[in-house]
Amino acid sequence: MKSWLTAAAAVALGLSLTLSHAADTNGTAQEQARKQAQKADATAQASGFKIRPVDDAWRAALPRDAKAATQAYMDRLPADVLAKSAAYWEGGYWMQLWDLLLGLAIAALMLSGRRAARVRDWAARIGRGPVRRDMLFGAVYMLAAWLLSLPLTIYVGFVREQLYGMSTQTFAAWAGEQGVGLAINVVLGAVVFAVLYAVIRRTGERWWIWGTGLGITFLAVMIALSPVFIEPLFNTYKPVEDGPVKTSVLQMAHANGVPVDNIYEFDASRQTTRISANVTGLFGTAAVRLNDNLLRRTSEAEIRAVMGHELGHFVLNHVVKTLIALSLVLMLGFGFVQWAMRRLLARFAASTGVSRVDDIASLPLLAAVFSVFFTLATPLQNTLSRTDEIEADRFGLSLSREPLGFAEAQLRLVEYRKADPGPVEEFIFFHHPGTRNRIYDAMRWREAMGTP
Repeated sequence: MKSWLTAAAAVALGLSLTLSHAADTNGTAQEQARKQAQKADATAQASGFKIRPVDDAWRAALPRDAKAATQAYMDRLPADVLAKSAAYWEGGYWMQLWDLLLGLAIAALMLSGRRAARVRDWAARIGRGPVRRDMLFGAVYMLAAWLLSLPLTIYVGFVREQLYGMSTQTFAAWAGEQGVGLAINVVLGAVVFAVLYAVIRRTGERWWIWGTGLGITFLAVMIALSPVFIEPLFNTYKPVEDGPVKTSVLQMAHANGVPVDNIYEFDASRQTTRISANVTGLFGTAAVRLNDNLLRRTSEAEIRAVMGHELGHFVLNHVVKTLIALSLVLMLGFGFVQWAMRRLLARFAASTGVSRVDDIASLPLLAAVFSVFFTLATPLQNTLSRTDEIEADRFGLSLSREPLGFAEAQLRLVEYRKADPGPVEEFIFFHHPGTRNRIYDAMRWREAMGTP
């Protein structure tokens, strides 16, 4: 199994070198970025995603009534676009189910026949100490789970995105990024799992309380470090060129105390046709970033509206508030895991060779029980997320004063997000409000404020 780690690292390195060589032999980085952006535009054009265009006369004639104005925007989405968007989004519900079932099957496979116990014993011989043993087991577990779930990962992450016309990558490029992600996850998983099981052994029956603290600490560290050390492994970040967009976004940021002196664009067009932006970071690592698809395909009003929303997340301290809320959810999760594992381990100890929660060989079971809990907690997690998104929407409208730009941007997101879900569907499956609801909020703001 140790050779698997070496092989995976070699594959990732080989793919990275291949891609780097291709970039070197095809021209400058700027030329490659231009070609990739053109490819993304062509892919988006061929995907069939269309919004009925309008002009200034249409905007001037837009009804003042919020409901009527909202309907006018929704009517610009052709029926075939709505159908394709709904099919993509609703298909994601099935992907979540298959992912859960596959995870449970992988856990059962690893635990049955005492496989996990045998890997633990092997790791103990090689590692010679509980921490090194647990790190080695954690690394092997991450690699084995990745390999076993690879067919579904390929379908969801590559094949399906290609079918719906949103991926701009070749399979080699996609696989290279998967290799880099695997290397990161193996290293992080080895460390985190070793620390978690050391905490479990040290704290006994109260391990789930301490485990919650460890989990939130890890999340906070990842939020702080990811923009600096991890995300640049997948995309190139550079300052947005001087001009109206940069000036406008920085003005909004400085007016609300966001501690940045630049905004950055990243080349998401090398992977997808989607538009996106974020204001991310923690503990002094704040960064305002938007992707090149957003910069190329949208108007300044749309960009102002989108960035006003993203700045709202930062100003309203949504990262900190989310960590606090997640700490409560995570504590419930760890409590559920302790309750379930105690019973499952007692029942299946003979067949698995694992009888204690503090045994690193119980990791596949811990992961499986956690996945069940978080699946059941999906509505709660999505409600917390939607609440933050609504707050950021309203903050962004007041900051950017671009209700029409905001509505236009929401139409573009229908490319990969169902436009008009029912209330129950939105409650369970949507981490953002539905498109109709978000546009209605913007039109209500426009009606109340009397803006054009």
